[in-house]
Amino acid sequence: MTPYAIGFVLLLVIAGLVGGPLFAAYRRRKARDMPFPAAWREIIDRRVPLARNLPPSLRLQLEARIQVFLLEKNFIGCDDVAITDEMRITIAAQACLLVLNRKSTPYPNLRQILVYPGAFLVDRIRPEPSGILQEERRALSGESWTQGQVVLSWEDTLNDAAIADDGRNVVIHEFAHQLDQEKGYANGAPWLGNRDRYPSWSQVLAYEFAMLQQAAFTGQPSLLNHYGATNPAEFFAVATEVFFEQPQAMAHMHPALYAEFANLYRVDPAQWPRS
Repeated sequence: MTPYAIGFVLLLVIAGLVGGPLFAAYRRRKARDMPFPAAWREIIDRRVPLARNLPPSLRLQLEARIQVFLLEKNFIGCDDVAITDEMRITIAAQACLLVLNRKSTPYPNLRQILVYPGAFLVDRIRPEPSGILQEERRALSGESWTQGQVVLSWEDTLNDAAIADDGRNVVIHEFAHQLDQEKGYANGAPWLGNRDRYPSWSQVLAYEFAMLQQAAFTGQPSLLNHYGATNPAEFFAVATEVFFEQPQAMAHMHPALYAEFANLYRVDPAQWPRS
C-alpha cells in the first residue's frame, strides 16, 4: 500500500472515530429540540402518574430524555405483541425518571427493550445444598441483561405504573439494574459520579441490606419488599422502586438510605406533588 493510500485510510479511521460521537450528539440534540407530540403527552398523563406529577422543569427535562431514548432504543414485541406508541412512551417515561439531571446519555449500553404481553417463562439453573444443579422454570415480569437488553411484561408494566404509591414498579426495578450493570455486572453499586461517595454508600446500604435480611428471615414487615434481601443488586433495585413510589415513607423510616438515593438520582421525589 502506498503512503498516500495509508494516509487516506488513517483519515477515514480518524473521521469515523471523531465523526461517530459528533453525529450521535447532533442526532440527540435534534431529537431534544423537536416539539414533544401532544399524543405522547396524553399517554404520559393517562398511564404514568409519577411523571404526570413532576414539577414543570423536571417534566420538560423528562420529555427531552424520552425523545432521545426513543431515538436510540429499539422496542421488540414478543409472543405476537405489536409495539405501539403507548408501549414505547409508557416504558420510556418511567425509565427516564431514573436519569434526570444528568448530562450523560441515558443507558448508553442498552440497545433493546423486549416486550411480552404478560409474565414470561425463563429457565434457570439452581444449585441444591447437595451440590446438584437443579433446572427450574420461573414466570417473570421483567429482567435486565448486561448484553444491552431489558425484558418486560406489558401487563405488569401497566399495572405497576397505574399504582404509583405501592413501592412496586417493574420498569423502575429493571432500569435500576441497567444502571447497576453499566460496569458489566450488577452488585448494588452503580456509578455515583465520584469515587469519594462510595464509603458512605457502602456503609449505609450494607446496614440497610442486613436489616432487610433480618426482617425477611424473621418474617417482620418492612417498607422494602423482602425480595430485596436476595442480594445487594436486588436490594438496590427494590430500594429504587420505593425511593420513587414511596419517598415520604422512605425519608421518614430510612433517612440515611433516602439521602444516598437522592444524591444518586439527583432528585427529591418526597417534595413532588402527589395525586
